[in-house]
Amino acid sequence: MAFVALTIAGSDPSGGAGLQADLKTFHQLGLYGGAVVTLITVQNTRGVDRVEVLNPELVEAQIRAVLSDIPPAAAKTGALGSRAMVEMLAELAEEFEFPLVVDPVMISKHGAPLITDDAARALAERLMPCAFLITPNLHEAAALAGFEVGDVESMRRAADKLASSGAKNVLVKGGHLHGDAVDMLRLENGEFHEFTSPRIDTPHTHGTGCTYSAAITAELAKGVRLEKAVERAKRFVTEAIRTNPGLGGGSGPLNFHAQ
Repeated sequence: MAFVALTIAGSDPSGGAGLQADLKTFHQLGLYGGAVVTLITVQNTRGVDRVEVLNPELVEAQIRAVLSDIPPAAAKTGALGSRAMVEMLAELAEEFEFPLVVDPVMISKHGAPLITDDAARALAERLMPCAFLITPNLHEAAALAGFEVGDVESMRRAADKLASSGAKNVLVKGGHLHGDAVDMLRLENGEFHEFTSPRIDTPHTHGTGCTYSAAITAELAKGVRLEKAVERAKRFVTEAIRTNPGLGGGSGPLNFHAQ
């Protein structure tokens, strides 16, 4: 039987981020992927020109259609856009019988906002407690924790703060740190694990967060324990960055054929 994973995320027509990146990652890692669209963007590697959030009732109907027919072994969220969307998803997630990875996407690679302020508050208050894992980058961790996050020590403090706010497991991603890319995983039992990779000097990092969280979701869907899932996903996304195809005139996509 095929492993199944589901992404609930926004659409990137250039194919480097959002649900397109998630589906490519699922496929490369051997899974069948389902995709629920939350919002539509007009973007390419140079920037985001427009964001249209879908009606939460339509998104809920998409989710229920998938769950009733091809239920996933794990799911992830990406850009959600509105408070109503977050609250709808939180209500559904309370009944999920599979791990949910929440990637709290707040801004695009180009700086365009992908969630409103009240939606971000709802995400912290309503959706985080329903998640098996949340995967904020430094900016998102700072916004959610309420203090600046810019080094390994503050990453640990942010992970502790988010855990105390209801998140079960927290992965603070250090892709924007100076020096090596260090990611900090805090498990539900309070244990910390660090995952480090050399920094790769390239502008082509569009969709890195989506790809990373999708790879973790894929491994969880296979039944892999969380620490090993993060380790494998980190290796995949690092190689995908290193071997990027150099597409586009801005921040280009990763190599989704990475091994």
